[in-house]
Amino acid sequence: MEILYLLIPLGILILGMAIGAFIWAVKSGQFEDLQGPAHRILMDDDDPLIPKNLRQKRGQNLDQNLDQNLTGQQQHRQKTENSDEKASKS
Repeated sequence: MEILYLLIPLGILILGMAIGAFIWAVKSGQFEDLQGPAHRILMDDDDPLIPKNLRQKRGQNLDQNLDQNLTGQQQHRQKTENSDEKASKS
């Protein structure tokens, strides 16, 4: 029974320290960005592992693909506009 005289104040002290640590974490911004680390794992950070000559080729290929996609979109837009004009004339 006498052990309670030690355990109750000790428990209250530990509880106070836990509450203090939580308040410190909230005030210091530990809970501000909860989704950042989850998205950071999906970021593509492989560039330092790719040799420079291949990285440049990779960038050129991406530019070529982008140009091809834009050209394809422009052609599709022109076809759509032409078909719309034909439909409105009919």
